[in-house]
Amino acid sequence: MQIIFLTNSWTILLCFIVWPLLQVSAAFICLKLPERTFSSQSLLFRTYDFENGGRLYDRIFRVSKWKHLLPDGGMIWSKKAFRKKKLDSFSNENLTKFLIESGRAELTHWLAILPFWVFGFFAPARVIWYMLAYALIVNLPCIITQRYNRPRVQKLLYNRKNQRMDHH
Repeated sequence: MQIIFLTNSWTILLCFIVWPLLQVSAAFICLKLPERTFSSQSLLFRTYDFENGGRLYDRIFRVSKWKHLLPDGGMIWSKKAFRKKKLDSFSNENLTKFLIESGRAELTHWLAILPFWVFGFFAPARVIWYMLAYALIVNLPCIITQRYNRPRVQKLLYNRKNQRMDHH
């Protein structure tokens, strides 16, 4: 329900100011959460059977063809940030860190979608639907990419663990 009435120009300007603030806030919140929050075994981040080890996302969305085009948002926060786009090391420690950061990225993008309704306070009701569409278009590719990559890394770690056990 619109409670603040502005000119179209001010409304548009406010939209361009509010979205980045909301998205940065979501990222900041997720950066402050402890790593255990992003366990790949938790309800939100686990891989489900219907996802077929992440292959569902490649079959439906062809994620492997375009995922390289997405920015690595983790690099915005710190020079020491974890790079998910191109792994520097395939050590078990680095792959485990990838799983955590993948969960962090996924939650950040889910949280970035949720506040689309805020625009209803200062924009006409129909604008809320545009904001939802924008939020989905911007965030779903990132969520899909995390859902695609995480099971692949989990499988690699699982196979390594089994190989070590076979050798002992």
